[in-house]
Amino acid sequence: MQYQLSRMVAGPFLRMLVRPTVIGAEHIPPSGPAILASNHLSIIDSIYLPLMVERPVTFAAKSEYFTGTRPQDRAVAAYLRATNQLSTDRAGARAAQEMLEAALELLRSGQLFGIYPEGTRSPDGRLYRGRTGVGYLALHSGAPVIPVAMLGTEKILPPGHRIPKPGKIEIRIGEPLEFTEFRGQPAGARQRRAVTDEVVRSIQKLSGQEFVPMYASARKEELAADRPANHGSADASRTTTASDSSAASDSSAAS
Repeated sequence: MQYQLSRMVAGPFLRMLVRPTVIGAEHIPPSGPAILASNHLSIIDSIYLPLMVERPVTFAAKSEYFTGTRPQDRAVAAYLRATNQLSTDRAGARAAQEMLEAALELLRSGQLFGIYPEGTRSPDGRLYRGRTGVGYLALHSGAPVIPVAMLGTEKILPPGHRIPKPGKIEIRIGEPLEFTEFRGQPAGARQRRAVTDEVVRSIQKLSGQEFVPMYASARKEELAADRPANHGSADASRTTTASDSSAASDSSAAS
């Protein structure tokens, strides 16, 4: 009841802000468990995908989305809670396993569960290697995996920005992946990886994104490590410029 009420109250405003279109909604079964596996470009992926899917769907959203103190952060947190999104602490393997167990219970009770195989938002709009949680859920639940591509959400609210911009997004939903070839096999690391890689390939076919064969979290670490070095170089350059003559400064600026 609360889920539907929140969509009725917030839905008109959200649709007015962003003009969402959905392609392939018929691929989501009207009942029974299924896993929606989506690319992840913006925090609003966790708002618009549940909004535009007819059935209630629970996504695992990082706990920071629920704890912001600014008005816009509180609004996002309130909507995520109202639509039963799952707050997830991503610190450590135990927290990740607890999230998967909670998701498995939802699937066993016949619900829809949404997951981002990349594990975090893409830092640059490209599609990164999938974490094997989606493979774990598919193999242990037997539920079909439905690939989803979100397009344009990173332009509405890019990572690091707080205020969304009006625009248009598209949600492409692909045909279910059943993975019947793995039934009767152990849900080992090889099987989980094979399922995950197939899911990511299916997402890429829908999204058209460039694929990067590394984890998005590792790429974010690389980018974070580069920032202090770049800042240090800029500081050193400014010091040198200040100590030089004005003519040298002009030459440095021109180069």
